[in-house]
Amino acid sequence: MNTDPWWSSENFWRKSAIFVTAFMALILIGLTFHTVSVIVAGTERVPAYAVINNRIDYVFNKERNFQVPKIGAEAPLFGKKLTESEAYDLVTLGKLTVQSKNCMNCHTMLGNGAYYAPDLTKAWLDPGWGTEASREQLMTNFLLDPVGNARTYGSGRRMPNLNITEPEAKGIIAFLKWMSSIDTNGFPANFDPIKQGEE
Repeated sequence: MNTDPWWSSENFWRKSAIFVTAFMALILIGLTFHTVSVIVAGTERVPAYAVINNRIDYVFNKERNFQVPKIGAEAPLFGKKLTESEAYDLVTLGKLTVQSKNCMNCHTMLGNGAYYAPDLTKAWLDPGWGTEASREQLMTNFLLDPVGNARTYGSGRRMPNLNITEPEAKGIIAFLKWMSSIDTNGFPANFDPIKQGEE
């Protein structure tokens, strides 16, 4: 007669493994659908593409205890207010250019990528661009000629010339501005944004 306890039987653990695997698969499917519903553009944490028509800042939120994006007054990118469709096209051009130029081989975006070059998650808000008024032109100049406009900050690391065209540069800047509006739960931490004018 078998005196082993019921919970030590092979049959019990086989059924338990099947049940746990099936249950976790359902949880994973549910979480996937939820995640997709909250990470698309136009949701609470990921603004619609036309947000590039507004000033974006990064301010400390006492309730959440970290910095969050703040969408402010109208401040169209390159001085031209875009429709949602036009903004989508420009941001998409930038995103596709970033992908085609393999920027993540050196940079990090939204926590993914490499750590050789600066994180680009809040690059639009980087104080290294000088002032709010000069930022667009400095970013454009840098992307068109990163060797001639090198910004190494003592690291000695330089971005190679990727032969980015002016429309692609404007698209990248639009993508970076839009990405800076995404609520990333305080990532990157301890980031001091560029000083911007009062609204």
